[in-house]
Amino acid sequence: MAKDKTNKIKKVAFPHMGTVYVVWSTALKKLGLEAFIPPKTSKKTLSLGAKYSPESICLPYKLVLGNFIEACEGGADAVVMITSPGICRLGEYGRIINHTLSDLKYTTKYIDLNLYGGYKAMYNFLTEISGIKNPFKLIDALIITIKKVFVLDRLEKVLAYYRAREVKHGAAEKIFNKGLDKIAEAMTLGDLKKAEKEISREISKVQVDPTREILHVDLTGEIFLVLDSFSNQNLERELGKLGVQTRRSLTIGSWIKDAITPGIFKKGETHLERAVKFAAPYLKRDIGGDALESVSDVAYADHRGIDGIIHISPFTCMPEIMSQNIFPSMRENCEIPILALIMDEQSGKAGYITRLEAFCDLMRRKKRKAQVKSIK
Repeated sequence: MAKDKTNKIKKVAFPHMGTVYVVWSTALKKLGLEAFIPPKTSKKTLSLGAKYSPESICLPYKLVLGNFIEACEGGADAVVMITSPGICRLGEYGRIINHTLSDLKYTTKYIDLNLYGGYKAMYNFLTEISGIKNPFKLIDALIITIKKVFVLDRLEKVLAYYRAREVKHGAAEKIFNKGLDKIAEAMTLGDLKKAEKEISREISKVQVDPTREILHVDLTGEIFLVLDSFSNQNLERELGKLGVQTRRSLTIGSWIKDAITPGIFKKGETHLERAVKFAAPYLKRDIGGDALESVSDVAYADHRGIDGIIHISPFTCMPEIMSQNIFPSMRENCEIPILALIMDEQSGKAGYITRLEAFCDLMRRKKRKAQVKSIK
């Protein structure tokens, strides 16, 4: 571990989960810290995490632990794990990971971040790791950090649109990935706004096939797997090749609105508020994880007439297992096709792609049948 003589934290690492590293690196850089970004999640990361994990633990845990081991090996002064209260095992993961890193003789400092404590918890966290007590500097760092979350959410929507229509597969994603560097480098709101416009403009130049039959599919399930392309085996990319425009029911932006934004600053109905309403006929209370949201997202997608919904969950995730067991009872009221994908380190690519192709065939037949009926 590389620390200076004052033992002050300089390099701080967060686990990968989609593009979250872009957001956190901004907050740290604004406060004079170095964001230590672990190597991009890979098979090596998963292998390291699985090697030192309990056998029955879920895929996100193994990937986070793998990220932290690589961060410790790379010289990070501290690793930060998001924790939460409630029924989900996530609240216990930090303690287990901390013990594991200690058993492996890493001296890197472990820090818990309870984002459910709201902006106050984030403010206190940034004060703790930076030593800065100037409220204006801290608030400035928080504002641009949160703004980047919503910018990335909007750009992901643009990417999803072009992925499903592009003539050359991968063209839009290539521009998006390059654009992430511009978003990461933006340290003022003006620069951020400019970067978003430039990236959107470049993606809009991608050649599209106007004759392609487009399917619209919502993605729901455990938030880590919904957002992280490595853990879901590039689900959105594969669906884009099949002419599917995806919509993430769970995003970091929607989570921020639900978990940490004060009520007086919330505009419109939040995801959680909608979840309680749409899940009510099938699930009366929170049972942990993202189960309540998953059940409601099925009902909401059906309500909007979406072509299908895919539920992604880690193997052994009890809340998501419960939600999957509720789906059959929703058939009386919801006609939307549902594909449940359960992921772990043993998940194979070939069978996975075959299931996606079959699901798209099912949705297209259903859609064409409905169109014929409407003509008659």
